[in-house]
Formats: sequence, structure tokens, C-alpha cells
Amino acid sequence: MAHPTPPQSPASPSPRGAVPGASGSTATGGTAVPGSAASARGLVKTYGQGETTVRALDGVDVDFRAAELTAIMGPSGSGKSTLMHCMAGLDTPTSGSVVIDGTEVSRLSQRRLTALRRTRIGFVFQSYNLVPTLTAAENITLPLDIARAPVDRAWFDEVVAAVGLGDRLHHRPSELSGGQQQRVACARALVSRPSVVFADEPTGNLDSRSSAEVLGFLRRSVDELGQTVVMVTHDPRAASYAHRVLFLTDGRITADLAAPTRRDILDALGQAEED
Repeated sequence: MAHPTPPQSPASPSPRGAVPGASGSTATGGTAVPGSAASARGLVKTYGQGETTVRALDGVDVDFRAAELTAIMGPSGSGKSTLMHCMAGLDTPTSGSVVIDGTEVSRLSQRRLTALRRTRIGFVFQSYNLVPTLTAAENITLPLDIARAPVDRAWFDEVVAAVGLGDRLHHRPSELSGGQQQRVACARALVSRPSVVFADEPTGNLDSRSSAEVLGFLRRSVDELGQTVVMVTHDPRAASYAHRVLFLTDGRITADLAAPTRRDILDALGQAEED
């Protein structure tokens, strides 16, 4: 089966290719770069104690620019999922700071953190996490319903049109394909107009055709709707849809690709394995 060609990334002021030792775009003095939807400074996450301590994140500094799709890659155990979970407020860093849309996540109480996740952070998981008894439309608006927030119908219609599920809104998850279910999950992540959407291996359970559908939508949500998306993936084809790809090794960002092609990504992965 032929794979749809990923869209070309727009021109970037950064040179294409790996930047050894890069830690993302950072500003002098440890402050977030203007135009960043999410940032981290000095991010450390350790597990265990004493000789069994594992340093999953080792002083990460990174900015995720607004209205861009950024992919995070790295070998198993590199810290990529830990970074995303700390950025999204799903895990607490050992030290360092995380800022989402001007709010320092690490300083929030659990109650305020929950409110932030409901309204300003969107999530797309590998396993879809749809409620089986709800229709597609009801699954999409669920975060707003839980928060007792009104649904912006014009925005809802725009998101639904973007995911191409206008004729499936009254279907339950069991009546949808895997790709359609994941597109419902993507729409659910966008409907509250979050500052940033975090997607953890969003195509991990999909075939190549369904993967292309979901990745195409995530890219269009950035290019056409102005969304900011951060995606963890192990798949070079998925990463090639991104404007930017970060590589983690042993809890540190070791390379930063701007406007990458699939070949750029494969070359960087090969270099990481050699190192």
C-alpha cells in the first residue's frame, strides 16, 4: 500500500540536521523563549534511591514553540515518555520547572493542576481511552462536560470537519475503525482549545493507513487551526510529519532537527545508536 507523503515543513530559521548536544531553543538566564507554548528548565526526574537510582531526566532545558508539531524520539529508556508526562503534569519532576502557557505547573496544587489539565492541556493516548457507552460526539465534548464548561459549537464543527468524522458523530467506539477512534480522541483533545496537545505514541496501535489519517490530522491541526502538538513516537515515518524532532538519550536532549525529512531522522537515529 502506498503511504501518503508527509507534508513539507515550512522554512525554519534553524539549519536542517542534527545539532549535537542541543537542548532545545532556550533563552539566556533560564527563562522561556517568547512564543513558546510549553517550556522546561533544569528538569530532573529520578526513580529509586542509592545505588538503584535511575536518572530518567538529566537537567533538560527545552521550549516547545507555539503552532508547531514537535516529535520526541529516542531509544527505550531514553526518557522521552517521562519528559512528556512531566510536561503534561501527569508526573512530578524531582527538580526543575515546567511552564505551560505562562503557568508554572510544578507549583500548582493538585486541584489547580487538574483544572489546568482539563482546560489548557490536551491528551492523545495510544489506547484511545474512549468511553464505550458514549457516542463519538459525546466523547469529544466529555472534557468540557466534566468541567461544566460550554461547548463552542462553531469550534466543535471546525474540529469535527478537520478530523473528517461528520458522518460518524452518532456512532459508538465499537462501530468505528481504529483510525476513526483515534481521530475522535484527537478531536477530544482539541475541543477545549488547549495551549498544547501531548500525544503519546498516537499511532502505536494503528495500521499504516489509519496512522497516516491520524498523523495528517495532527499536522493539519497545527497548520490550519494553529494548535501546538508534542508527540512521542518511535516511528521515523510518524516523526517526519513534524516541524521539529528532538532526540533523547539517557535523559538528555542530544539532537534537534528542524524541518526534517525521513532520511534526516533515520540518519540521526543511526548516529544515536553509534554513540
